[in-house]
Amino acid sequence: MPEATETVQNPTETATSTPEAAATTTTLLGSVEPVTAETTTPATQTETEPVAAEKPAEAKTEVKVEGAPEKYEFKAPEGKSYDANILSAFEASAKEANLSQDAAQKLLDTMSPKIAERQTEQIQAINKQWLDASTSDKEFGGEALNENLGVAKKALDQFGSPDLNKLLASTGLGNHPEIIRAFYKVGKAIGEDKFVSGSAPAGKGRTAASVLYDNTK
Repeated sequence: MPEATETVQNPTETATSTPEAAATTTTLLGSVEPVTAETTTPATQTETEPVAAEKPAEAKTEVKVEGAPEKYEFKAPEGKSYDANILSAFEASAKEANLSQDAAQKLLDTMSPKIAERQTEQIQAINKQWLDASTSDKEFGGEALNENLGVAKKALDQFGSPDLNKLLASTGLGNHPEIIRAFYKVGKAIGEDKFVSGSAPAGKGRTAASVLYDNTK
């Protein structure tokens, strides 16, 4: 009989230890859920802190969209000036396109060298037309051109001024056939001794003014 009681006690001890192990296991599994909840809460907080997202909105409000001013104030490069007619036409176009002052000035700075280059080409082309026409003029051109130009220059030296000489040279008008023709005729009149000093009997002499401004022809 004593041997039989010892064998009964062993299963009882193992049976009482099983519920304790089960309770301990349940607690461990349950403790994971609060931990998981606590770890996920900061994650959602970091996602809901769009502090940087608010800054672009503030930056957009600071951007000002500028349009055409009431009056443009254009500045030409140093030592140069813009043609008033071209500038007026450009200003009207810039205002129609609603360009700001800075945008219009930048566009003008880019275009003005091209405009000046084109104007120079046009002036040179016109001067060449005048030169060709004078060279082949039937009255003073052809083979006797140099001789006749000497006659015209004599009249220019006598009745013109240094400023007139500069004007004819700088503008190219000195190549214009009608300008040359006028001074050529005056020079011929000088050479033919048709000018007299002081008063002279009618029909026997002509004054410089009568040659230059004769409208009786």
